[in-house]
Amino acid sequence: MRVATVEQDGDPRTIVLDADGRPRDVTGLTGVVTADVDIDKFAALTEQDLGRCPVIDLDRITRWLPPVTDPRRILCVGFNYHNHAVEMDKEPPQHPTFFVRFPSSLVGHREPIERTPASDSLDWEGEIAIVIGRGGRNIRARDAAHHVWGYTAFADNSVREFQLHGTQATAGKNFDRSGSVGPWLVTADEIADPNALEVHTYLGDNRVQAGVLADLVFDIPSVIEYVSTWTTLTPGDIIATGTPAGIGYRQDPPRYLQPGEVLTIDIPGVTRLVNHIR
Repeated sequence: MRVATVEQDGDPRTIVLDADGRPRDVTGLTGVVTADVDIDKFAALTEQDLGRCPVIDLDRITRWLPPVTDPRRILCVGFNYHNHAVEMDKEPPQHPTFFVRFPSSLVGHREPIERTPASDSLDWEGEIAIVIGRGGRNIRARDAAHHVWGYTAFADNSVREFQLHGTQATAGKNFDRSGSVGPWLVTADEIADPNALEVHTYLGDNRVQAGVLADLVFDIPSVIEYVSTWTTLTPGDIIATGTPAGIGYRQDPPRYLQPGEVLTIDIPGVTRLVNHIR
């Protein structure tokens, strides 16, 4: 199942693609996808149910919203690709390294990503993110797949200057509208092998990053097991799994996002997230 959240006539609407690829407004059946989303309502949808839901013209919507409109937690894993740790002159961590993002730092598909006047060092980081469907604490790795609702694209962009002001990444990761997420969430039952999922980052037509989940230092089950030891995961939480090598900061000279450029995060077979830089 493919799920997205859009705004139409001032209201958030949840849409699902039917068997013919038509976007159906299922808000009346499922509600808007927010924190504590009830994924069983989506699992229960039949083609007959979808056939009774209005078709949405995606060319006429006001805007795309993040798939989960107000997640309680946006947790991001740092240095989780071997090649990214190498390009940052770091050893792969012994334990997953986490930082948090605030919802205000993210926009939806086709919304402008905003550079801050405080720094010209906004850098790209294309990632695959998971959305939690069933919450829990002390989840074991072998049970983690049961807790994943789906997968989506995530631009974990960083204002490098502020990220490097201290040992914590928080400041550089949380400038308003500096990153993005979406547009489509593809449910886990449609992904035969999550480790085979690829992520590609493009600036215009130029591919600058490429990775596959099989190359993670800590795979998704390990990440869920670790993070759920110190916080209770809840439905709608987003976990960004890390970025592969190819960031602008490590180019010679460093290269950062510029106004007018188009940033694309492509997860083949899942979704394609496109944003202009402003």
